[in-house]
Amino acid sequence: MTTLPLITASASLLAAASVLAGHGGNVDVGQRLDIAQAQQTCHSSYDPCVPVTSDVDCANGNGDGPAYTGPVRVIGPDVYNLDDNGNGVGCEAV
Repeated sequence: MTTLPLITASASLLAAASVLAGHGGNVDVGQRLDIAQAQQTCHSSYDPCVPVTSDVDCANGNGDGPAYTGPVRVIGPDVYNLDDNGNGVGCEAV
């Protein structure tokens, strides 16, 4: 019997991989996903997934995009300035 290593991933990584695979958030267990590509698509400073792009703004704010997000945990450098009060949560509901 062959034992395979257990691979774990965050919900945001799986969601990103699912979007890349064209399934809008639903991942079939047996489906092959390009995890390396998904990791490059999500910025490592945010959870859930925030895309790597020129700018990301809060969906409830006045930013000009090109990408928008709802509430996120800021778990690294806040390169998109989503956490205006420094409490570790970006794009909080006002």
